[in-house]
Amino acid sequence: MGVAWLTSRPIAHRGYHDTSAGIVENTLSAATAAIAKNFAIECDLQLTADGEAVVFHDDSLDRLTLASGPVRARSFAELKAIPLRDTSDRIPTFGELLAAVAGRTPLLIELKSDWTGDRRLETEAARVLSAYQGRAAVMSFDPASMLAMRRFLPQIPRGLTADAFADGPDWGHLPPLRRFALRHLFAALAVRPAFVSYGIHDLPVPAPLLLRRLGVDLIGWTVRTPAEREKARRYCDQITFEGFDPDAIVGTRTDA
Repeated sequence: MGVAWLTSRPIAHRGYHDTSAGIVENTLSAATAAIAKNFAIECDLQLTADGEAVVFHDDSLDRLTLASGPVRARSFAELKAIPLRDTSDRIPTFGELLAAVAGRTPLLIELKSDWTGDRRLETEAARVLSAYQGRAAVMSFDPASMLAMRRFLPQIPRGLTADAFADGPDWGHLPPLRRFALRHLFAALAVRPAFVSYGIHDLPVPAPLLLRRLGVDLIGWTVRTPAEREKARRYCDQITFEGFDPDAIVGTRTDA
């Protein structure tokens, strides 16, 4: 049930990025840097106003660009004209990322749902991904997104992304019962995930550990500290990491 190629090497969170070196998250430069280190690449997809899938994490442009406002309010042409901070890179399309990676390392692709039931992002991601010959897997916090991908591209490994779904700015818009179901991976039976990507700060909890015993790979995200690395060694098959080089840490397992 697991995906051996996805857990064979550490996964660089939004690529192997380093702002001080002009390599910003989710850019082609971050992907190239990950490939050079033989790391898998985690990336995020958002939808533009005109239906293009672009590689960008935040719902808003404010943190990473010289513009502001929602990504989904801008056309692709408008986004391409907006400079990113601290780099000469621009926001890439999903197709541009696939062309740059070209099968040289695995891709772990998170689809950023708006939780409205709009499945245009999944439709476009599936269209672009259907022609890709490299190793790729998809995941989302929203199980409905993965149910859509199960219909559109059943041959592509899919996973559930989760954490405690605590009340607050990230998840407070969702009803408590829905957050409870998401936290405990109730959708696993319908989604049939090959893997679960679970917040390292919330492990250990029963649901992902039970699924792991049943053959579902468990990836811990996002590992940044020695304590989190040690926790991942105990509970996970692989890590999504940021801010360090796992191969440079003595005693850190990097190959599952």
